[in-house]
Amino acid sequence: MTMLRPVRAGNAFEETVERLLQAIKLGVVPPGEKLPPERELAVQLGISRVTLREAIRALQDAGFLDVRRGRYGGAFVTYQAPAPGTGDLKRVIADMGTDDLADALTFRMAVECGAAQVLAVMDLTQDQRDTLSRRLEELNHACPEDYRRLDTAFHLSIAELTGSPLLAAACADARMRVGDLLNAIPMLQVNIDHAATQHAAIVTAILGGDPEAARRAVAEHLDGTAALLRGFLS
Repeated sequence: MTMLRPVRAGNAFEETVERLLQAIKLGVVPPGEKLPPERELAVQLGISRVTLREAIRALQDAGFLDVRRGRYGGAFVTYQAPAPGTGDLKRVIADMGTDDLADALTFRMAVECGAAQVLAVMDLTQDQRDTLSRRLEELNHACPEDYRRLDTAFHLSIAELTGSPLLAAACADARMRVGDLLNAIPMLQVNIDHAATQHAAIVTAILGGDPEAARRAVAEHLDGTAALLRGFLS
């Protein structure tokens, strides 16, 4: 939940909506699950509970949340990423522009390669090592409807395990910028199998304490995603 960091006072409502949407769209809080308790969430975001309620109400009105009252109530996520369809990828890229696309891919390459390098040189605890291995295992056994969400969780965990909130937030931002693109790519088993090999190489390099190998593995993986995008656009 690193993206749920404190917001700035000047635009508290708008930034709260942004943070919550990021957590929802990235699948940090999956469909059907509920956001953290109101009191805990307000403290985490550094805002009043009034501002938090206004943001939650806005997201409920927009169809992202379902607020239920009572003992087992809370703000439950209702958002489902749309299934890819013909023309979706071209529409998303037309909306964002080719320059913004190139910038987003460059940004993602820089921050994710950097996060892997940082993590690879750290003296990781057993819990950190287990967390990274568990994220990989969960992704490898993901069902199709959960694959994108668990893929996001795997990638974000690399930055989060560095212990740097700024780096984790940057990686979450980078993922958000390409999220609609990734969701628009059809799920291809050959690509999933290839990605699994690349994900394993990333984890092996990090756990082996080899920052250069970690950088190369992440770069190769992200280059593959970019190539897939170009292929569907051609």
